[in-house]
Amino acid sequence: MRCLGVWTMLTVAMCVALLGCLQAQALRGHVSVILLGATGDLAKKYLWQGLFQLFLDEAEQGHSFRFHGAALTAPKQGQELMVKALESLSCPEDMAPGRCAELQAQFLQLSQYHQLKTTEDYQALCADIEAQVRQEGLREAGRLFYFSVPPFTYADIARHINSSCRPGPGTWLRVVLEKPFGHDHPSAQQLATELGSFFQEEEMYRVDHYLGKQAVAQILPFRDQNRQALDGLWNRHHVERVEIIMKETLDAEGRTSFYEEYGVIRDTLQNHLTEILTLVAMELPANVSASEAVLQHKLQAFRALRSLHRGSAVVGQYLAYSEQVRRELGKPDSFRSRTPTFAGVLVHLDNLRWEGVPFILVSGKALDERVGYVRILFKNRAFCAQSEEHRAPSQSPCRPRQIIFYIGHGPLGQPAVLVSKNLFRPFLPTKSWKEVEDRPSLQLFGQPLSDFYAFSPVREQDAYSLLLSHIFHARKESFVPTEHLLASWVFWTPLLDGLAKEVPRAYPGGADNGRLLDFEFTGGHLAFSLQQPEQLVPGPGPAPQPSDFQVLGARYRDSPLISAWPEELISRLASDIEAAAVQAVRHSGTFHLALSGGSSPIALFQQLASGHYAFPWAHTHLWLVDERCVPLSDPDSNFQSLQAHLLQHIRVPYYNIHPMPVHLHQRLCAKEDQGAETYASEIMALVANSSFDLVLLGMGTDGHTASLFPQSPTGLDGEQLVVLTESPSRPHQRMSLSLPLINRAKKVAVLVMGRMKREITLLVSRVGWEPRKWPISGVLPTSGQLVWYVDYEALLG
Repeated sequence: MRCLGVWTMLTVAMCVALLGCLQAQALRGHVSVILLGATGDLAKKYLWQGLFQLFLDEAEQGHSFRFHGAALTAPKQGQELMVKALESLSCPEDMAPGRCAELQAQFLQLSQYHQLKTTEDYQALCADIEAQVRQEGLREAGRLFYFSVPPFTYADIARHINSSCRPGPGTWLRVVLEKPFGHDHPSAQQLATELGSFFQEEEMYRVDHYLGKQAVAQILPFRDQNRQALDGLWNRHHVERVEIIMKETLDAEGRTSFYEEYGVIRDTLQNHLTEILTLVAMELPANVSASEAVLQHKLQAFRALRSLHRGSAVVGQYLAYSEQVRRELGKPDSFRSRTPTFAGVLVHLDNLRWEGVPFILVSGKALDERVGYVRILFKNRAFCAQSEEHRAPSQSPCRPRQIIFYIGHGPLGQPAVLVSKNLFRPFLPTKSWKEVEDRPSLQLFGQPLSDFYAFSPVREQDAYSLLLSHIFHARKESFVPTEHLLASWVFWTPLLDGLAKEVPRAYPGGADNGRLLDFEFTGGHLAFSLQQPEQLVPGPGPAPQPSDFQVLGARYRDSPLISAWPEELISRLASDIEAAAVQAVRHSGTFHLALSGGSSPIALFQQLASGHYAFPWAHTHLWLVDERCVPLSDPDSNFQSLQAHLLQHIRVPYYNIHPMPVHLHQRLCAKEDQGAETYASEIMALVANSSFDLVLLGMGTDGHTASLFPQSPTGLDGEQLVVLTESPSRPHQRMSLSLPLINRAKKVAVLVMGRMKREITLLVSRVGWEPRKWPISGVLPTSGQLVWYVDYEALLG
């Protein structure tokens, strides 16, 4: 009886397993792949080969396929072009020639061309797909539309698919989109909104083909498989810097129309290199095969990226580029492009793991070599007392320690993962990765190949074949979701706007570049190592641009004037404030800084937060010049702005931060609460002689400064140090330092920015001391220094 029971259980288990296999086989069903842009360059070079590889991998697993090439080309010509592209398909090296020819013939038989222009064309395609499924008695599993077409056509095609060619219930739809995905944040948002009105997020697969590169695709598995060795190393305490590099020897000839619109940052850094950065920087989920978890952790890395500013980047342009643009786009002889063909960008992340670690992103055309790699360079605090010749070089603790994901090309010539032998011996799966044979003559990053544990793929696979396999199996982690795309554009758009008028550094191209493109970085700033001679007298060509000018020193209202374009002006002001702080701390042990509110200082706060790591914050007291009578958590609060853009990014003792007491006893600026008197008492108790080391002011279009307004005597004279005032704009109630207190400061800096300030800047330059009409005219430190920081737009219009 017991034996019968066991046999019964085994029989049931076998039946269940067999039923499961049959169900899985049935579920596989028929898949229709529609390649839009089937006769284009991308399709001919990569996509047809990728689809053929998909057919080879999946057809034997029980799937049936039909491949529909589609384009605007007329049917006969389109069919001929498509067949010609299919004739160049290749099989894996280990496949027998006869078997390869047989499979090529099958694939060709399964592929047909359609002209897609009108609604009727899409309806006919859909009818054709459904007729084939019915005639062959198949169950339709899914439809895959690959958009190998310009992005401006996406919305129209999406509308046609949604209205005329969506599959029925129980059949999946996957839509594959090629970059560029917008030109900046607003355009990316618009495109995402348009596509989102036709497709669900889970139906869209935005391709970044670098995520299909074998070395890039190995970053997360490598981190996962080597957790034990890396857990203690993969952080700011051990990593010196991360380099993400994509160099090309080719120039942009033949692609200048694209390059003039996008440039190198939009072409490679905003997408390829940023995606790689997130793979290196993200926290590892417990399961790196779980798409949702991977994407969530990548999004967290995007959100930790510190805002970029003009000083975060250097840009260049190879000398022949403008002439190529003139020739290809029919521009006049006087035309000079300002599109960068080279960029180096310094990126930081604001989280505990990566605080202070520089991520260096570099990409460019017409450079000295073609190579791509991700290099994690570790700190080395070892000192070797014995000479290197007395030890095995590869094991020396004094040698550089690094992990390199070698994307391809360069001296190695193949994808690889390299780990310094003095770091640890890595694990990589032997089914897919093999150790590289030593090449004694080969040097990588100044070291022989023998210094590394080096692994390369057992079988090299092109990026599109890998990505098409991931699309087929709905592995979303290798693609760019809408939320990630928009987060990336939020990060890059301010820098792109800041560089819009920049004249890139000219470089000759190739080996002749010498040291012209070398750059150095300190804190949050990056700059070319070699100073390029400036052209003092502009030659023929377009009018001078912002970057043609340097910081201008002069006089304004008989006080020093510093004028420049906004980025340079903010950089100079931040440096001057840091210099004043260092001097004050050296002299008296503390630095008392009073800061105004408004929009102009925000860029300054960000600059101080991101680029001045030597600032003596621990000895700095921060005060407010003025405050709106709103709760401190209110978005209109000056303190809230200070908190968001500066305080949360620096390490200043909380007891050194002095917000104005505008919210007492659950009331706002009630006179009987004596908030102004309380603040004045705090100043007198902590600030020697009530003389701030530096006061930062702005200037309103009506001539007001701090919260001291025209036609109002409050705070312009008398004994009060802090006053309550009335603003003509909401919120009306304000608290402000008085003019007499401001004029006690050792230094007063007035920051004036923007074209809207042009008229008041001109007017104030001509008036005398008339604070009742123009309170700013009353700013004149009794024994301190007044310096005006005015950008070119406010000064010159």
